[in-house]
Amino acid sequence: MAAPELLVPELTEREQASSRLGDWQLAARLLPYAQQNRRELLLALGLLLPLAIASAVQPILVQQGIDGPVRNGDLTGLRALCGVLLLTILGRIALQTWQGYLVQQVGQQVTADIREDLFRHVTQLAASYFDRTPVGKLITRLTGDVEALGDVFATGAVGIVSDLAALVVTATFMLALRWDLGLLLLLSMVPVTGAIIYFQKAYRNANYYAREWLGNLNGILQENVVGVNVVQLFGREAYNGEMHRQVNGRYVDAVNKTIFHDSAVSATLEWISLAAIAGVLWLGGGQVVQQNLTFGELSAFILFSQRLFEPLRQLAEKFTVIQSGFTALERIQSILAEPIEIRDPVTPRSLPLGGRGEIRFEGVWFAYKPDEFALQDVSFVVAPGEKVALVGPTGSGKSTIARLLCRLYEPTRGRILIDGVDIRDLPQAELRCHVGTILQDAFLFSGNVIDNIALGDDYRFEEVVAAAQQTEIAPFIEQLPEGYFTPIRARGTNLSGGQRQLLALARAAIRNPRILLLDEATSSLDTATEFVVQQALTELLRDRTAVTIAHRLTTIRNVDRILVLRRGRLVEAGTHAELLAADGLFARLYRLEQIGG
Repeated sequence: MAAPELLVPELTEREQASSRLGDWQLAARLLPYAQQNRRELLLALGLLLPLAIASAVQPILVQQGIDGPVRNGDLTGLRALCGVLLLTILGRIALQTWQGYLVQQVGQQVTADIREDLFRHVTQLAASYFDRTPVGKLITRLTGDVEALGDVFATGAVGIVSDLAALVVTATFMLALRWDLGLLLLLSMVPVTGAIIYFQKAYRNANYYAREWLGNLNGILQENVVGVNVVQLFGREAYNGEMHRQVNGRYVDAVNKTIFHDSAVSATLEWISLAAIAGVLWLGGGQVVQQNLTFGELSAFILFSQRLFEPLRQLAEKFTVIQSGFTALERIQSILAEPIEIRDPVTPRSLPLGGRGEIRFEGVWFAYKPDEFALQDVSFVVAPGEKVALVGPTGSGKSTIARLLCRLYEPTRGRILIDGVDIRDLPQAELRCHVGTILQDAFLFSGNVIDNIALGDDYRFEEVVAAAQQTEIAPFIEQLPEGYFTPIRARGTNLSGGQRQLLALARAAIRNPRILLLDEATSSLDTATEFVVQQALTELLRDRTAVTIAHRLTTIRNVDRILVLRRGRLVEAGTHAELLAADGLFARLYRLEQIGG
């Protein structure tokens, strides 16, 4: 078996535009979230100066102790200085703890705010976005990238300002004590700064590809978990395992590159800091011998060199966090930049109270991709209470009509009306309340029976029971261990296909829609279960307009009218008998089904 072909991560157009934004432009996107937590941020920033002073004053106290009490044998003075030094250490620890708590709190809150905004935006995107976006890649951005972005606040942004404040205050104290040694240490920071900038840019590029390969890895994992039965039934364990191994290897290689760049910064910083300390010892030691510098001052500068390079070391680590955060922000921004194509109208209308569910398609064209039309100039009218079936070969446009009617997509040209009102003039919630949809495979959420019928709407318990009785599912529910409060596992795996379908009927019935859209709701059921569901459907369809997407032509003999589609065009319309007599496309499809049956 040939080795699977791997898809190398590539930037989309929106991601390319986002990646061209500068760091300051990207950081500006986070300001609204920072402003929501400005009290905690300002308090954390207010602690910077006391922290920096408490750190920078300690070498001065050591110098004063060595050149004063130690040199003069003043034990009382030494104890006093040690007491002051201990107070500065305890004060620094207390302030660091307080500041660390504040910035972590802000980071967690910002992470939660971004996650909520991103989730809200994603759930409002049109179905076309999900057609072209792998689920694993999207989940990676909603989880890992958001966490990385939260770290920008938790350990990055405020920490960088803190380290810069420590550098400025330490440099001020050094220059005030001895300008020559202070200048030597400051000059040693120039190559360190250049190394940090160079390696961090390389780290950011490597980190982007690491996250993209992680998205691919999660995509493979999601596909194999969801489709584990197919994997096992068709013996694809080895093939899929090889694909996973290759992508995992690419991910590890990308991560290793980020580790190399990160380690290179630390190693460069370590060598330069040692060289700077050696320079201080060489220059300062010579001055001590010449009695131009006291031993206490030399000791202070050894401590100052540690105090100076420690913020630099932390800056390098925080720049790594910041670069990871900016990489995550670029990826998140590409999602937030996706336009919400289907919005509620500025001046919404409502369906007329006396309407009974008339559907009108007027010259509707639709393309999933530019110039590849799935529907071409489709026009028809479904009268109130009429039962209509859509039939045709695979790819003829049946499901596209259903998606347009529910407004999961917008027509490229033309319009769709319900009871004389363009569906684009209706609020989406009202439209989907009046158009009930029952799919071939009913999707259930984790929760209980009531949750899966009400779906978050505020229905009374009595209304839920009435909907269950109307759709013939009440006896089954009452036999469950906890009745209507019985837990249902994700996707309803603890229920049979027929039970899930009956719950879907109850879900539609409780909303009392004017129009029912059925995607061959009974085709995957056994004969006995299909009979029960069909009885419930008959009751539910009474006095309602119904559009059925039919895959088995034998199931639509009793509909009022059949619309036949071919390559996105409406080619025939009539009753079952009329279309058979016409001996057109429908008749050929019907005969083929009879032969195959």
